[in-house]
Amino acid sequence: MSSPVQIPFKSMVIIDRLLDTPVYLQIVHQMINAIQRGVLTPGIQLPGSRALSQELEVHRKTIIAVYDELNAQGWTEIKPNKGTFVSSKSPAKRSDSLKYNTEFLTSYPEQTGFHFKQNILLDKPSVSTGSVLEFTDGLPDIRLAPLDRLAKVYGGILKRKSSHKHFGYSHVEGNEYYRETLAHYLNNTRGLHITKRNILTTRGIHMSIYLASNMLIETGDLVVVGDLSYYVANMIFQEAGASIISVPVDEDGISVEAIRKLCETRKIRMLYLTPHHHYPTTVTLSAERRLELLSLSAQYGFIILEDDYDYDFHYNSSPVLPLTSADRHGMVVYIGSFCNSLAPGFRSGYLVAPEDLIQELGKFRRIVDRQGDMLMEQALGELLEEREIQRHLKKALKIYQERRDSFCQLLNAELGEYVSFAAPPGGLSIWTKWNPDLNLMRISKNCLAQHLHLPQKLLYQTENVTAMRLGFGNLTVSEMEQAVKILKQAVEKI
Repeated sequence: MSSPVQIPFKSMVIIDRLLDTPVYLQIVHQMINAIQRGVLTPGIQLPGSRALSQELEVHRKTIIAVYDELNAQGWTEIKPNKGTFVSSKSPAKRSDSLKYNTEFLTSYPEQTGFHFKQNILLDKPSVSTGSVLEFTDGLPDIRLAPLDRLAKVYGGILKRKSSHKHFGYSHVEGNEYYRETLAHYLNNTRGLHITKRNILTTRGIHMSIYLASNMLIETGDLVVVGDLSYYVANMIFQEAGASIISVPVDEDGISVEAIRKLCETRKIRMLYLTPHHHYPTTVTLSAERRLELLSLSAQYGFIILEDDYDYDFHYNSSPVLPLTSADRHGMVVYIGSFCNSLAPGFRSGYLVAPEDLIQELGKFRRIVDRQGDMLMEQALGELLEEREIQRHLKKALKIYQERRDSFCQLLNAELGEYVSFAAPPGGLSIWTKWNPDLNLMRISKNCLAQHLHLPQKLLYQTENVTAMRLGFGNLTVSEMEQAVKILKQAVEKI
């Protein structure tokens, strides 16, 4: 049996008196850790309370409390007239005595000890930079969000005596009041004809696509997307087992003729669309093609997954109504969110479909996310009913239109010899086509050196395409001027 004197407890136990955790519990936790890792092996005798208190420079009563707690939890056993010993029932194996140090006791495995499937498909480059300026793919300006009003409404909900119901389990489809007000809002703004029973709340666009894909797609199913298309959606479809077929996109949106020819020879399960502003090129699907796609969907039985991620932002005229507003055969699954309308951190999305699918999706949603955020959804519902969100969008729309116009002017003035583009009728980004002899990755690196982040996901460079999707919504006019100046310098360096 090892003598307790041989174990350097001073190097095993580190006490931080600035922590909220009581000193005796800090010692208890670290001694348990030492037992679990085999440093303190079964049957070893621990020092007396006086000796250990002197070594650790704590009061003897602290060590007595430590031993009482270890004994209560079953890690040690007291032998009358002999002392305190590590329980002989501990399964830990003896460790190398040379590893009796803090580094060994506080380390965490760098890798698993078992095999698991690694998914390269879902890899997404994530670069954390210290850049003050950043081009996004079309995110809103969080500084414009009505945070004060949201905080007031949210706080008011917490203070109400009736709000206890929001802290328990509720409808898996989401907050009932919110779904009622949201249905009314969507009916008024998008020409829909739905009730709360047609809505499932989600944490955003991605969750909606994920739920729909895993419910509706089986291995080998064919999903049609535009060329180019939203990379995250494509990853989700492939992860669900789908085979993706891309079809051309022109100035009127996705090619209906190409889809028709596919349907004549192959069984299509789903068509994924971002019709209001196609991602990434920002073109709007024409009204004529929308009707043709609805007709094809009913004829050939394929699902239309309509991603309306930025319907609320349109500048030149009234937006074209979603396909789901004219769907008579129940072929369209419609998804949207307030993440772009307000701020990405709100994580409040929704999925609209016939009631039978909503019920089934609710079952699936229950196992990954029991329900929505009842309190936040209540707050959003009240903001909708008070028309606070509507007023915010009206004010924000004017600001974003001014930013779009300023950005277009800056691009023409500073980069006109390198880039061509069409001012988008809505949305928060511009699809810019660049001279094909330019290396976009090198431009991105040059920008980063000047503290402008131009993410790789915004760059599209192949044999046929040299383009960037540049978001302007998150930048003020003065920030745009700085960003475009840096972008110009980055291009001129090549």
